[in-house]
Formats: sequence, structure tokens, C-alpha cells
Amino acid sequence: MTTEIKSIETSPQFYARICGVLYLVMIIAGGFAEVFVREGLTVSRDAAATAQNILSSELMFRFGFVADLVCLISGTFLSLIFYVMFKRVNKNLSLLALIFSILGSAVMAVNLLNQLAPLLLLHKAVYLKAFTPEQLQTLSLFFLNLQSQGYGISLLLFAFYFPIIGYLVYKSTFLPRILGFIYTLAGIGYLSNSLAMFLFPPLLALLFPYSLLPAFIGESSMSLWMIVKGVNIQKWREKASQKQVAERGSDHA
Repeated sequence: MTTEIKSIETSPQFYARICGVLYLVMIIAGGFAEVFVREGLTVSRDAAATAQNILSSELMFRFGFVADLVCLISGTFLSLIFYVMFKRVNKNLSLLALIFSILGSAVMAVNLLNQLAPLLLLHKAVYLKAFTPEQLQTLSLFFLNLQSQGYGISLLLFAFYFPIIGYLVYKSTFLPRILGFIYTLAGIGYLSNSLAMFLFPPLLALLFPYSLLPAFIGESSMSLWMIVKGVNIQKWREKASQKQVAERGSDHA
């Protein structure tokens, strides 16, 4: 019994710290891959310049790919921990959030093949000799643009994940309610970014990167709070007790 009580007291803070660190890794890795690699090396509507940038900074381009993989792996563990943390608040909603996260991560993982394609095309393998250098450069830029569209699909799926987690944070009582509100705004930012990309592409040029600012604020706030403060242990224990009482009641019913 003592071990069980001790686990209830210590495990939430352990989960919280791990969540915070994983989120920080995601923010750094994802930011590097998006800002310094994709945005930094891609020249819009100039396939030749983009190809030259990739070949001259190939190691950086590869690091960007690995950074995205790190982001994906960290995000998968983060989603699982969130499920464990919030299932005591609402198991069904916590599971739904996990499903949206897994779907978004799966799309993002497959989509990374589009980012890897330029390296295969620009190294001019023997089987690519049927294409001219200009054609290979154009194909490389095409795959990078396709990667951007696939990224938008994954963000659209994550846009539904964030409000669910935000609601669970709000109802949890062991985390600040304002954190749930900010986290919900992150989902709205992702949703507006993806909808603009698919429905009104010219509008995206005006919204980006401001449409992703709520997401940065929401995710950074969650990361820092989890690392510095963690969860309210007393509220966590109260929520755990309420769940145990509810489960016993359903068993006797």
C-alpha cells in the first residue's frame, strides 16, 4: 500500500519532467529542421539555386532530416505519456488525442521521404542519366514542395490533437487552466495554417509564420511549465482518488 501511494506521489512529477524535456527536444529539433534547413536552403521558384544550396550544404540538409526523425520519436513518446497522464481525467478523450497524434506522426514520417528525394536525385545515379540536370533540379524542388504539402496535412491532424489536450489540461486541475487555453490556441494556429495552405494559398503567404506563433507559444509554455513546475501533486492525488471511487462504483453497479 505504501509503495502504491508513493508511486502516485512521485510518478506524475517524473512524467511531467520527461514531457518537458521531450517537448524541448521537439521544439529545438523541429525548429532547426524547418527554419535553418528547409526555409534556409529552399529558394522559392528557383530549382537551380535550391539544388546548389542542398549540394553545398549537404551535411546540414542531412542533419535536418535526422532532426525531423528525432522530433517524430520524441513526439511519439510525449503523446504516450500525455495519454497516461490525462486518462485519469477522461480516458476516451485522452485516447482520441493519442490517435490524432499517431496519425499526424505517421503522415509526417512518410512525408519525410519527399525531403530525402532531392539527395537521391541530385547525386546523379546511373539510372538517372535519362534526365537532364535541369530536370533533376526541377524534380528536387517539386519533392520539397510536396513535402511542404504533406507537412500541412500532418499539422491539420495535430490541429485536432491540441484542443483535446487543452480541454484535458483545463479539466485536470493538476495543471493551470490557462495552460489548457493557450494549448488550444496552438491547435487553432495549426488549423488556420493548413486550411490557408489548401484552400487559399495566397493567404498563407500573408499568415505564415504568424499563424504558427500560437503553436510556438503554447508548446513552449507547456514545455517550460512541465520542466520547472510539473504538476500539482495534491490535485493529482485527488483526481486519482476520484477515479478510483468511480471505478469501484461502476464495478459494484
